[in-house]
Amino acid sequence: MDLPGGVCPHDGSPMALNFETLKATLVLYGVNAVCAIVLMIVGWYASGLAQQFVSRTLTATQHVDALVTVFLSSLARYAVLAVVGIAVLQLFGIQTASLVAVLGATSLAIGLALQGTLSNLAAGVMLLLFRPFQIGDDLEVAGKAGKVRALSLFMTELVAPDNTQVLLPNGSVWGSAIVNHSTYPGTGEVKVSFPVRAGDSIERITEQILQRLRGDTRIQAQPAAEV
Repeated sequence: MDLPGGVCPHDGSPMALNFETLKATLVLYGVNAVCAIVLMIVGWYASGLAQQFVSRTLTATQHVDALVTVFLSSLARYAVLAVVGIAVLQLFGIQTASLVAVLGATSLAIGLALQGTLSNLAAGVMLLLFRPFQIGDDLEVAGKAGKVRALSLFMTELVAPDNTQVLLPNGSVWGSAIVNHSTYPGTGEVKVSFPVRAGDSIERITEQILQRLRGDTRIQAQPAAEV
């Protein structure tokens, strides 16, 4: 019997390499690799279309909060990418049923490895359900400050006052104090301190400041300014 290559099991002499079998194998894996690449490109493009479709559909209803719209559109994108990943595995002969069985057998190790990712996912769901903030709110959370721009499955995006992007894991957002400056608009206290020359009358300086504040139309009469 001729084998693809190696040593004859009977007399130890070299065997002829079966180029036809090798060629057929390379062609098969080459075609599968090309199909996998094309499928990943198409899947990436389709996931973007799915995200845009969900976002536009929910935005057109005008009854869904902007935060929910961003979250669900991100969820649609990841769902399409997951389906594409399973299809790519099947192209290379990896049975998804066997894959699920292996993952189930090693669930403890995977759970420990993905503990941070899963906690961010769970925190994103909790933020979506309780909605402590909305798109455009001014927040201070996890030592960062800025306007809320988006909430995805794993990250919360803020825009800092200097127009820089701040990405926070949902786990750190949910697990820390959230200071929302936009919940009660129009109220609050502003404290300004400045030095004065020694020897000046405090009463006279206070009266001058109060006169300027009362004469400024941008400052409301109630609550009254205090110096």
